[in-house]
Amino acid sequence: MRTNGRNAKKLLARTAPPPKSPEALRQTFTFGDVLLVPKRSPITSRRRVDTTGRFSRRITLKLPIVSANMDTVTEAQMAIALARDGGLGVIHRFLTIEEECAEVAQVKRAESIVIERPYTLSPSDTVGEARALMRRREVGGLLVVDKASKLLGIVTTRDLKFKPAKDDAKPVTAVMTRKLVTARPGVSLEEAERLLGSAKVEKLPLVSASGELKGLITAKDLTKRRLAPDASHDAKGRLLVGAAVGVIGDYLERTAALLEAGADVLVLDVAHGHADHVLRAVEKIKARWPSAELVAGNVATYEGARDLAAAGADGIKVGVGPGATCSTRIVTGAGVPQLSAVMDCARITRELDVPITADGGIRDSGDITKALAGGASCVMIGSLLAGTDESPGWTVVRKGMKYKAYRGMASLAATLSRKHKAGEAELEAEQLAEVVPEGVEALVPYRGRVAEVLAQLEGGLRSGMSYCGAPDLATLWSNAEFIRITPAGWSESKPHAIE
Repeated sequence: MRTNGRNAKKLLARTAPPPKSPEALRQTFTFGDVLLVPKRSPITSRRRVDTTGRFSRRITLKLPIVSANMDTVTEAQMAIALARDGGLGVIHRFLTIEEECAEVAQVKRAESIVIERPYTLSPSDTVGEARALMRRREVGGLLVVDKASKLLGIVTTRDLKFKPAKDDAKPVTAVMTRKLVTARPGVSLEEAERLLGSAKVEKLPLVSASGELKGLITAKDLTKRRLAPDASHDAKGRLLVGAAVGVIGDYLERTAALLEAGADVLVLDVAHGHADHVLRAVEKIKARWPSAELVAGNVATYEGARDLAAAGADGIKVGVGPGATCSTRIVTGAGVPQLSAVMDCARITRELDVPITADGGIRDSGDITKALAGGASCVMIGSLLAGTDESPGWTVVRKGMKYKAYRGMASLAATLSRKHKAGEAELEAEQLAEVVPEGVEALVPYRGRVAEVLAQLEGGLRSGMSYCGAPDLATLWSNAEFIRITPAGWSESKPHAIE
C-alpha cells in the first residue's frame, strides 16, 4: 500500500498543471460593470428606431425579446402575447409530447390569415355537443360538413344564445345557418375584407368549386393583423412559436411531433451546451430535418458557439449561470459573467452569420441594450415575464401583496417534477440525496399584463439605442462603446439621496 501511495504521488507530480499566475487571468464583466457612452445621434424620435433582431438564421423578430422556456414562464398564453407584440415565446419541454404539441397548436390557431383546418361538426352532432366543443376550443363558430367535407352550414354562438337546454338533444342542422357567404381558396385579403364587410358577417369559409371546405378566414383575425402590424407571423399569417427539446430519451420523437404541430423553431436547451452529447444531438436533428430552424445552447465561450454552429445550429443561446433563479456558478464554480460571454460568442455572428441570444441576467431595459450592443441579436427573459398574467406560474398573496411563483429549471422542485413525469413516482431517500440543485424557487412581484411589461422594455431599448446614435441593430454593434464603472458609479446611476 505504501508503494502504491508513492507511485500515486509521482503520477500526480508528473501530470500536475503548471502554476498559473494571477496576472494570466483575463478580466470579465457583466451588465452592472459597464455603461454605454452616449454618442452624437441623428435620431429625433425613438419611434424611428428599428429594433429588429434575429433569433435564428431565418427567424426575424421586430422586438428581439424571447420568453424563456421555463415551466413558470412560457406556455401558449405567454407565447401568443409575445408574438403579438413582435417577440417570440418558447414552450418549455417539461410536458408530455402530446401536451407540448397542444400548446404549440394553440398558438398556431390563435391567429391566421387562413385557418386551414377549422373546427367542424357532422350533421348528426347535437346542439349540446356544439356548445361543449365551442367552450373547449374557445371559438365562436363551427362549420357543419358531411362525410365528403362538403360545407352544409355554420353554427355560431348567436345561433345558440337563446336556445333552451331542452334543445341540446336536437341535431345542429336544426339551428345552423345555411345561407353562407363563401370564397374560393386563394382569395386576397382585400377581397376577403370586402366580402365580410358587405355581408356583415364574421366568418368566410373557403370552398372549392365542388363545395368542399378548404379553410376559413375570420374578421377577428383580419382585425388583429391590422392592429398589430409588427406581430411575429409565419408565411400563412399564423403567430410564430418556438418549442424546447432535450438531448436524451424521446428528443427525436418529440422533435418530429413538434414540427408536425407547427413549431417554427426548436430550442435544444441544456445547462451545459458545449458537451459532446449535445453536439451529437444537434447533428442528428439537422441531419433528419435539415430545413428545421434549431437554436442550441447554453454556452459561454466562443469555442462553445463555434462548435454548436459547426454541428448545424441556426442560432445559439449564451449564458451559463446568470439567471435570477440559477445557482450554477455557486454550486459548480463554473460560468462566465454574461456581458463578456456575449461579446466572446458574438464572434460567431460575424464569422458565420449565426445569431446569438443573450439568455439570462436581464434585470431591466438597460441590460437589454447592453446585451444587444455587446453583439447579441436577441435576449431571452425569464424573471421579468414570470410575474405577468400570461405566465403559467401560480399566484400567491403575501402581506397584501400579489406575487407569482418562479423557479429555475435546475431547482429541486423542478428536478423532482421532471423525475415524477418521467415515471419515477417514488424516490428513495438515497435518490433524493443524489439530487444536486443548480437553481432555486422564488416569488416575483405581480406585474400585470405582459404587453405592459414589453412596452416598458421596448421603450427603454429604443431610448438606449438612440443614446448610441443607432437607428438599427447593425449600427448599434458598430457604434457601441462600453466604459467600466465602479460600485460608486453604479450607485450614482440609480435614484439616490432622496426620501
